[in-house]
Amino acid sequence: MLLSPSEWQAVLLTLRLAAVSTIILILIGTPLAYWLSRQRGTFAALIEALVALPLVLPPTVLGFYLLLALAPDAIPGQLWQTLTGKQLAFSFSALVMGSVIYSLPFVVQPLQQAFAKVPSKLLQAAATLGATPLEQFRAITLPLCKRSFIVAAALGFAHTVGEFGVVLMIGGNIPGETQVLSIALYDHVEAMDYASAHQIAIGLVAFSLLLLFLLYRDRGWRIGR
Repeated sequence: MLLSPSEWQAVLLTLRLAAVSTIILILIGTPLAYWLSRQRGTFAALIEALVALPLVLPPTVLGFYLLLALAPDAIPGQLWQTLTGKQLAFSFSALVMGSVIYSLPFVVQPLQQAFAKVPSKLLQAAATLGATPLEQFRAITLPLCKRSFIVAAALGFAHTVGEFGVVLMIGGNIPGETQVLSIALYDHVEAMDYASAHQIAIGLVAFSLLLLFLLYRDRGWRIGR
């Protein structure tokens, strides 16, 4: 595959966005998934529905409301500009925020299911021995769910790589700053440069298929198997 310099920029920017977003997703998604796995009731159901909303909501709808929130005349946008001196909308930081929200269910749901399957008797036994909730998580939950963390991180990374609607709405199409691979592909199709579009599309298909193949091949990540 012979990519142009601008396409290589898009590749590197996409990988950077996916890596940063995945790290944040794991940091945010882990405590959220653990809390959801231990909670019942109306409030927990509402939080779970909000987390899962990007699965059914059109990306352009989410991107539109994020764009309004990140605009310079909105409170989040004004606060960001005051703290950093830079506009939040149509920036790499905006892409990260949108990616984290849009990919959150792909990280939270696998972790939540894994945490829910951890035997409560093990946690109760550790508690009787004086282990704190954090120590229980580190000594019992984390080792049992380590493969689920790999799955969650892989799905979050892959989903971020394939984003289009959200990143276009809040990031626009600025080469070297917000033009990720999906936007570069759209540019080539608009220009009827199908040869270049094929190169990017085939690369994305190959990456996604290989990642999913590796995940489905290793079915031992499920707790209890």
